[in-house]
Amino acid sequence: MDHTYMGYEERIITPEKPVQMAGYDARIDNCSRGVIKDLKTQILVMKKNEERFCFITIDSLGFTVALTSYLRKMVAELLNVKMDQVMICFSHTHAAPNAAAEKEYYDYVCQSILSGVKNAEESMVPVYAGWGIAENTVGINRRGSGQPIDPRIGILKVCGENEEKIKVLIVRITAHCNVLMADNYLISPDYFGEAREALERRYGCNVIMVQGASGDVKPRYRKENADYLETHPAEEHLMNISVQMKERSDAQSQKALHDMAEAVCESLHPVVDLIKPKPVSRISMFSVKSSFYADVPDLKRAREIAAEAWEMARIDGNGWLMEVERLRNKGEKRQRAEIEIQFFTVNDGCLCGVPSEVMSDIAVKVWKKSNNPMLFFNGYTNGCSSYLPTAAEYDKGGFEVLWSNLLYYQYHGRVMPLNRDTASRLEDEVVKEWKEY
Repeated sequence: MDHTYMGYEERIITPEKPVQMAGYDARIDNCSRGVIKDLKTQILVMKKNEERFCFITIDSLGFTVALTSYLRKMVAELLNVKMDQVMICFSHTHAAPNAAAEKEYYDYVCQSILSGVKNAEESMVPVYAGWGIAENTVGINRRGSGQPIDPRIGILKVCGENEEKIKVLIVRITAHCNVLMADNYLISPDYFGEAREALERRYGCNVIMVQGASGDVKPRYRKENADYLETHPAEEHLMNISVQMKERSDAQSQKALHDMAEAVCESLHPVVDLIKPKPVSRISMFSVKSSFYADVPDLKRAREIAAEAWEMARIDGNGWLMEVERLRNKGEKRQRAEIEIQFFTVNDGCLCGVPSEVMSDIAVKVWKKSNNPMLFFNGYTNGCSSYLPTAAEYDKGGFEVLWSNLLYYQYHGRVMPLNRDTASRLEDEVVKEWKEY
């Protein structure tokens, strides 16, 4: 029998000095002021026959696609594999450095990962693997009551040859990593860090957390004013609250982080021990690319969007308006995006993703159209780009569809979300490639 081998390594990637943070760019001040818990990068190198694959997670909101591609290219060269045999998944914590604004930090993370990859490659041992599904109790759709979420927590259990000792648990979960809100200036992996530690204590193994399609899914447990802070991140009074109010707010946040971790543990408890690892007969990592488009609004519509964003969330759209005007003056009415869809299959399960902030119902539709509940479609894969809404949510507008672009257009290179039909086209493309493989 041809064995599959796996090596694991992790590195601490907490910045050693104050840095610009990512996640709440509407804030007046975005500089970090300390650390709650260390950030990590975790690395798996897997090999079957002569093929090798590298799976990396990073505690980060998400690097730009360009920065992530450069890192993947370096890892691929180190392992002598193709770039689409390297997958990088971001936790999407809103309490991490902005790698695009902090080159020194980005370089530090890259070097840490390259060192980790080398160590992981040198420590590979034979492994078995099995999948399971637990109930997602920690995510709530933030676009309104009754809106869908992906109800699955995906679990990939990787064991040694004796099939009993767990080496690594990969836990794919759908809920934004923003228990910590816009009044937090401390570096943190958010609830991913708390959940990892709780699961590692319970199962005595390394635990890797993977973010699902959580563009419209908030964490169930947060402090009492979290919804307000989500739509008012830039108000000056947030920086001038009393010491007593700040202590109360911090205590609520810490309790929410703990409650998220406990809920994740409780969801996994009835499932993990029932997963029966098997020899890895099928393992692959590959990508396809498809072109999608975003329409550039006319100036009248752009001004309406900017006025709404200011009124509803105090988001300054002046820079965005200038970019829209520049594009329209050049005659550009549509922007093109080539989206990479990457698949990482192990036996009958698959982690699949794109760089966008994908809304939850898209992952559910991929599952239903493929008739495979073990096909987990994720966002924040190989970078972080703009929100990718369903057609119904596209029509509603709001922060996820419109206002966020006023802040982040400079990173993802588009002034509007991908067009209304993108979600259904993407679902069909994912299912087609999965079935044809």
